[in-house]
Amino acid sequence: MSVEKLLTSLLRYKAWADDGLYAGWLAAQSDLPQACRDAGHRVLDHAYTVDRIFACHLQGHAHGMQGTSSTTLPPLADLMQSARALDQWFVDYAGQASPGELETPVPFVFTDGTRGCMSPEEMLGHVVAHGGYHRGEVGRLLVLHTGASPPDTFTAYLHAADPRRRHGA
Repeated sequence: MSVEKLLTSLLRYKAWADDGLYAGWLAAQSDLPQACRDAGHRVLDHAYTVDRIFACHLQGHAHGMQGTSSTTLPPLADLMQSARALDQWFVDYAGQASPGELETPVPFVFTDGTRGCMSPEEMLGHVVAHGGYHRGEVGRLLVLHTGASPPDTFTAYLHAADPRRRHGA
């Protein structure tokens, strides 16, 4: 499998896992203590904000953000819709980028003003890994308070996306 195909598959997995977590998180709101709801909302906002920052880096735009979280938390349903749209943007970007584009280093500025440089494939890898880390945080809150969390593994995604894999195809 090529790097481009793997990145696209990982970003589709991220979109699937994000969607499942948001749906599970929204459904569980009445079962969670307020402090837990607030903490999870802040984590989801942070993950989305970092995704936005890296999308700006990939597009060569200044992100204009002073931190890695919103100054005012958006409503959870709005955050879910924004995250869904941005996840699709990442899938489309990875699917359309050429190998040369994915490997070419891109200079950027972090929110603290320091300079950085990463290739788009490294940025996309960061987006996938960073999102997984924070989904795990929110998923753990769900497990603690409801006993369950939506599926969030690459293998679960691959088998949900292509059920023939369950039969060895």
